Amino acid sequence: MDVGIRIFTWLSGKPVGEDAFGNRYYVHKKGIKRDGREMRWVLYKGLPEASKVPPDWHRWLHHLTDTPPGAAEQRFDWQKDHLPNLTGTRYAYRPPGHVLSGGQRDKATGDYEPWTPA
Repeated sequence: MDVGIRIFTWLSGKPVGEDAFGNRYYVHKKGIKRDGREMRWVLYKGLPEASKVPPDWHRWLHHLTDTPPGAAEQRFDWQKDHLPNLTGTRYAYRPPGHVLSGGQRDKATGDYEPWTPA
């Protein structure tokens, strides 16, 4: 994390909350606004990666809601837990036949017709 952001946060930040990934969220202590909006920011735990911000905190950071998320947030049965973007990691999705998954595709089943120009 950048030293300047840490110093700015220490001097001017008021903690608002923390998410399940350990990211911490802040507002400006003195209510200073930028473009007519309250200044809000996040200090990432580990590498700064925007996809680590869960949707409820993203909504708050981008001023779509004024109340920060809390434990009382309504969750539906169909909602899954948030996962950061896994592209480029060993946990990334690799379809059958991918080079890193063995590289063997299934044979065509007969319903495939190659396109030929007229």
